[in-house]
Amino acid sequence: MDKEIAAKLGALRQSIDNVDAALVHMLAERFQFTQQVGRLKAQAGLPASDKQREADQIARLRRLAEEANLDPAFAEEFLNFIVAEVIRHHEKLADDNGK
Repeated sequence: MDKEIAAKLGALRQSIDNVDAALVHMLAERFQFTQQVGRLKAQAGLPASDKQREADQIARLRRLAEEANLDPAFAEEFLNFIVAEVIRHHEKLADDNGK
């Protein structure tokens, strides 16, 4: 491989690695907040899932994705994955709170 191409490829890959690290840290921070929400819901006896909030978040994320030139369907799928995990955590907190 040409040295110039290898250097550019290495720099791009380093940028990707940096973004991946930032994503992991941002997701960790997001889950810290959702855990707090889950504890509040469990204490108040509220359901783990809030369909209206989820629909609002999907619509908001799709708009943001369009503005950022990211496939809105991908953004929605990504959020759905995260929300499913959050709901799983909230259900566990509710179960733990009921014991």
